[in-house]
Amino acid sequence: MTSRLEQLEQIVGAPVIDQLRRMADRLKPLSLAHVNSTRIGGGVAELLNGIIPLWNELGIDTRWEVIEGDQAFFEVTKAMHNALQGFRTIIGKPMLDHYIEVNRRNAERLDFDVDFVVVNDPQPAYLIEFMRKQAKKWIWRCHIDASKPDRHVWRFLREAVKQYDGSIFSMPGFSRNLPHPQYLLYPSIDPLSDKNRELSAQEVSAVMDRLRIKRDKPIILQVSRFDSFKDPVGVIEAFRMVHAHTPCRLVLAGGEATDDPEGPRIFAQVQEAAHGEPDITLLLLHPESHYEVNALQRAADIIVQKSVREGFGLTVTEAMWKGKPVIGGAAGGIVLQLRNFRTGFLVSSPEGCALRIRYLLRHPEVGQRMGKFAKEFVRDYLLVTRNLRDYLALMLLLRGAGDDGKGLPGRTVVL
Repeated sequence: MTSRLEQLEQIVGAPVIDQLRRMADRLKPLSLAHVNSTRIGGGVAELLNGIIPLWNELGIDTRWEVIEGDQAFFEVTKAMHNALQGFRTIIGKPMLDHYIEVNRRNAERLDFDVDFVVVNDPQPAYLIEFMRKQAKKWIWRCHIDASKPDRHVWRFLREAVKQYDGSIFSMPGFSRNLPHPQYLLYPSIDPLSDKNRELSAQEVSAVMDRLRIKRDKPIILQVSRFDSFKDPVGVIEAFRMVHAHTPCRLVLAGGEATDDPEGPRIFAQVQEAAHGEPDITLLLLHPESHYEVNALQRAADIIVQKSVREGFGLTVTEAMWKGKPVIGGAAGGIVLQLRNFRTGFLVSSPEGCALRIRYLLRHPEVGQRMGKFAKEFVRDYLLVTRNLRDYLALMLLLRGAGDDGKGLPGRTVVL
């Protein structure tokens, strides 16, 4: 059976895979644990699903732990997520005490007798309070746009984060004032996953038929959680402006995640905004509907990700990998991926989004050209092999620094 690394070699080339093997050999024997708050739903879970098998295939003993929590815990962490992205949020002391208590309970359940622990996002951040001695090095990975956080929430979270040996952010502007080195590392997608692997035209048609989506008009698609930061209502507004003059369909597809209690409320708002428009289709997909999302993206004529705040925007990356023209909100990591008339379009309003949709519908050859550039950009910079290389480089760096932290080359490192 062909290994995943051998399959990836066909996509990225032998020199890339050879480099990964050489770097991993320098780290052996080494053990690693990744921690987050859910195995299904959301970009972090998808990223870990793609990268964990590769760690082990390279001979690095790696496991994936997921913390457990009740509804109240995830309501607190969702509020933290919103607060870190700039929303003014009131989180009372009883809620914060409960958050810490859930982390303490998880610390009693988990065992981190490893060399490195990578803790993803705020949900498990306080594990370090109770488990510091169980691992040699602790790294906090923030996937959120924390450029302008609510200061009260950040002050609370910083008490835990400052204990880590290093932090990883997706963009320079997301980094914070911390007493340890910070690293800049882009997320990535797995081209072998069900969401991103090649599909035949017959497979795509079968999914569209099953979802009852007609292909008699151009399809505009947004795929993301039903979250106010993704601005699905703004997408509907843009669509209505285009639809008034140009025949087309809009599909808003989103999944649920166990750590996002706000989803049902936002979905209800989107249903209300779409009411009465037969050319708008809302799909509430199972979190593991990756194959269906792949088919939807390949069937779409234009893909939109009109986020108003964004950590990185892997849905944009996925769309680019399919060679599609993408219109994205000028937020977070989307601005690193889309260049106007080159790999996509950036917009800041429903009106701007509508203008770019109409342009691409009238000039499909421009969209085809942008899609080709976009796919090569992803191949060069945003596949899981590059993400793995950066993690390997970080661990070589931290291991060489020693337990006292000496030898680290500066406070901010671009990998």
